[in-house]
Amino acid sequence: MDNNIIKDSNLVYNEYSPNGDEIIISRADYINKLKGFWLAQCIANWTGLVTEMDKIGNIGEMKTGDFYTREDWGKKDQPKYGRGKQDLSRNIDFVFEGEDGMWGADDDTDIEYIYQHLVYTNKTSKLSGEQIREGWLKHIKHEEQNYLWVSNQRALDLMIGGMIPPETSDPKNNPDFDMIDAQLTTEIFGFYSPARPDFAVQMAELPIQTTARYNAEWISKFYVSMYSLAAISNTKLSNKENLLLIAEKSRNQLPSDSYASKMYDFVKKQYDQGLPWERIRDNVYVRYQVEEKDGYDITSRNMRCNGCAAAGINFAASIISLFAGEGDLKETIKIGSLMGWDSDNPTATWGGLIGFMIGKDGVEKAFNRTFSEEYNIHRTRQNFPNGVDNFTNMANIGVFITDRVIQEELGGGIDLKNNLWYIPSKN
Repeated sequence: MDNNIIKDSNLVYNEYSPNGDEIIISRADYINKLKGFWLAQCIANWTGLVTEMDKIGNIGEMKTGDFYTREDWGKKDQPKYGRGKQDLSRNIDFVFEGEDGMWGADDDTDIEYIYQHLVYTNKTSKLSGEQIREGWLKHIKHEEQNYLWVSNQRALDLMIGGMIPPETSDPKNNPDFDMIDAQLTTEIFGFYSPARPDFAVQMAELPIQTTARYNAEWISKFYVSMYSLAAISNTKLSNKENLLLIAEKSRNQLPSDSYASKMYDFVKKQYDQGLPWERIRDNVYVRYQVEEKDGYDITSRNMRCNGCAAAGINFAASIISLFAGEGDLKETIKIGSLMGWDSDNPTATWGGLIGFMIGKDGVEKAFNRTFSEEYNIHRTRQNFPNGVDNFTNMANIGVFITDRVIQEELGGGIDLKNNLWYIPSKN
C-alpha cells in the first residue's frame, strides 16, 4: 500500500471484490475536493456576511435602492438589519485570509464541523438524538455570545431544558421551525454518501429535524441531495450543465404541493427565459413577500425584518444565484452576496458546492492566489481537541466517514492499494 494513502485507524477495512456495476470514485481526488469545499465555503461565508440582511425589501411598491444590483459590487455596503456591522462595514468585495491568516469559524461552517466530529468520534453513520444533544451541549456555549440565531438558538435552549431531537424542531416546541438554520448545518452530509443521495438524506434527516420541519426540512434535503450528486459530476459537461442537472434531480426532495417546489419552478422558468438575475429577484420579492403566493405567508406573521432568515425566501434567492452564477465560483459568490436577505448562507452553500467540484487547487486558480488552510473552530465553538484545525485534516476526517458509509451502509468497498471507492448504485 502506498504510504501516502490515509487509513482510518478506527475502521477495519474489509476485502472487496468489485462486480463491475459499481460507481468508481477516486478517494485521493476526494481529499482535494473536500479541501476545496471548506476553503470556498469560508470565502463565500465571509464575503456574504458583508451584505447580510442589508436589503430585505420594503413591503409594497418596488423602489430603486430596495435591493442591490451588480452595479453595487465594489461599493460601500448599506447595513440595515445585519449584526456586527462595526466589524464588517466595508466595500462589497471578496473577503480573504492570506497564506499566513486563519479562517474564523462562523455559523455557516461550525455546526457542520460539529456534526463531522460527532459522526467520526461516535464511529457511526447516523447520529442519534442523544448524540446530537450531547454534542451541541458540549461544543456550543450556552449563555454568552454563541453565534446562534433563530431556530438553532431555540433548539439549543430546548436541549438545555432536557429535550432531545427531533422534538427540538416540532412546531409546538419551536416556532422557528421554518427558518433557514438546517440548510447551513447539514448540507455536508451529502458528501459522506457520494452518488447516493438516498442514504445521504437518511444520514442528514435527524440533524435536519433538530431545527427544521416541512418546507425548511425539504429545502435542506434538496441541498444534501445536490452535495451527494456533485460527487459524480459528468466530466464531459461544464460546471453549469452539471449543476443544472443535479438541481433537477434533487428537486424530487421538494413535494409538488410545497411552496419550495413552486419557488424553484418560478425561478427556473424565468432563468430559462433569459431574465437578468436582478429582475428575477425582484419578481420573487413581489410574488412571495408582497403578494404571499403559493402559500408563503411569512409577511402576514409580522416577524422581525419580515422573516429575512426564513428558509423559503432565502431558498428562492439561493436558486437565483445558482442558476445565474452558471457554475462560476466568483460570479456565484458575487450574485449571492448582492441578492439580499440572509446573503451569507446561500452564498456559503454554493461556494462550498462549487469549491468541492473544482477542488482546492481550482479555488485558488479561480482567485489566482493561495490561501491559508488554518481554521479557528474555537472562534465560535468550544471543547475540541484542536481549537485551530486545518482543511487537510478536516478533509481526511470526511474521507474516513465516507469510508464507513460506503462499506457499512452502502455495501461497497474501499481499494486502499489504488485509493478508490466502489459504490453500488441504488437498486
